[in-house]
Amino acid sequence: MHDLKLNKVIYKTEGKLARIVLNRPEALNAFSPELVAELDAVSQLVENDRDIRVVAISGEGRAFSAGIDLKALSRGEIDYPYLVQWERFLHRLETMDKVVVCLLHGYWIGGGMQLPLACDIRVATPSAITGIPAALEGLIPSLGPWRLARFVGAGRARKLTLLGNRINSTEAGEMGLVDHFVSDENPKEEFEEVLKQYLATTGTAALASKQLMCRAFDPSFTDAFKYYMELQGKVMESDDLKEAQKAFKENREPVWK
Repeated sequence: MHDLKLNKVIYKTEGKLARIVLNRPEALNAFSPELVAELDAVSQLVENDRDIRVVAISGEGRAFSAGIDLKALSRGEIDYPYLVQWERFLHRLETMDKVVVCLLHGYWIGGGMQLPLACDIRVATPSAITGIPAALEGLIPSLGPWRLARFVGAGRARKLTLLGNRINSTEAGEMGLVDHFVSDENPKEEFEEVLKQYLATTGTAALASKQLMCRAFDPSFTDAFKYYMELQGKVMESDDLKEAQKAFKENREPVWK
């Protein structure tokens, strides 16, 4: 049991398994400040639970996540504390001594791609759509490009980030972004079978191996995060962000000057 009051996240444990469910289906699980704060708190709870070996992350409703909450962005609610909390949550996922497995369906776009990039294993339906469109929204996509390049190489990461193209999970799998596929018809049931595999094999040695792999990236994370926050500060004060917010409200494409 836990004492957290959760409105946007469903959290429960089953033996060695922890389940985290994004629970804003009416907004395609877009990352609002409240959702990010709850994810940050829940991930800390998971990290400190020595009984947990595997963490399953999924989204309620029609999508894993459509990314940043653009309505919150247009209201000026996406601020420095939000960005710090978001990256703290992601870094905790990728460094905790648990195997983190996510199920991707519907859309996993923007922040909905960034979160899976911080997971160990990505499971997706073939038709699910992904992409990293933050540049079109007037923002740097957090450390998404930094993580993405580690999976797909610098060239593909640049193309996906600069153009904001959307691709399906089949294409993402060809790039190395998807580790297991489940059917569009029965994703949840088949996801359970994948989880069973990791629950059966994730012992002390496997978790220590994850820690060893994480160690290679830890020093560069600190530098990358510092530089990212400097750049994002400039971007958030730019006219381009104002134009992106105005374009969103007017339901049109932004025009950069």
